[in-house]
Amino acid sequence: MTDDRKATLLGLLSVLLWSTVASAFKLSLEHLEPAQLLLVAATVSLVVLCAILAARGRLRLLFSFTRRQYAFSALMGFMNPALYYMVLFEAYDRLAAQEAQALNYTWALALALLSVPLLKQRLTVRDAVAGLVCYGGAFVTATRGNVSSFDPSNAVGVALALGSAFIWALYWILNTRDDRDPVAGQALNFAFGLPWIVVACAIGVGFDVRDWRGLFGGAYVGLFEMGITFVVWSSALKLTRSAARIGNLIFISPFLSLVLIRYVVGEPIAQSTVVGLALIVGGLLLQQTAGRPAPARSS
Repeated sequence: MTDDRKATLLGLLSVLLWSTVASAFKLSLEHLEPAQLLLVAATVSLVVLCAILAARGRLRLLFSFTRRQYAFSALMGFMNPALYYMVLFEAYDRLAAQEAQALNYTWALALALLSVPLLKQRLTVRDAVAGLVCYGGAFVTATRGNVSSFDPSNAVGVALALGSAFIWALYWILNTRDDRDPVAGQALNFAFGLPWIVVACAIGVGFDVRDWRGLFGGAYVGLFEMGITFVVWSSALKLTRSAARIGNLIFISPFLSLVLIRYVVGEPIAQSTVVGLALIVGGLLLQQTAGRPAPARSS
């Protein structure tokens, strides 16, 4: 089997796993508060990433970085997992899973917008059109198709879901400056991010996470949203000769996720969600033809 074929299979596996996590978020939040879910998931993910490093004989990398790199991980760990997932889980707690997933999917457009001031990139006419299409889809989704009068299903939840997209885009832009081993860097980020999550639980909802369904859901999220799938996706990008081709596989995820939300979570899928998501993905694909890379993200 060629490296490109292996990369495609690994990319498709990543997309399949990421497609399940919106359902996992929603089901887990029936038994845990957002901060508790994040605590369980981030802990499991950190253990898994360290285990992968140990299996590869690279665990020592965690203790070999410069002071500046540790400071960088402290910042990145606050952004992800602490801030990003706290905001995202709060959005899922307030919205239907189909709405939160669709709105969060505007991260690639947020990336293009933030790239203008942060990376000094030009905003082209195509970017502007893609933005109008994409956020038009977000508007349709947020209002559940009631576009004639702005009446979002949950204004705070909508703001959190859209805000999470900007947090992720900013994290990805900053992360492009990190030339460390990606698994070691991710593990260190999570090690620095975990104390923030512990503090959030301590001053908020506490640590009562004894319901096995919540614990199982948190462990699943840690394994397949934050941990193993990140490593699989990184391996796909390392093997392929076309990162853009592998990156475009991610656009399969939101539609597959809708199927799982319907049959696993039991949410009837609104026509407005399908239309809104189609506009969002259409806008992102239009943007992709301008040559901007899509980061690995699908929630």
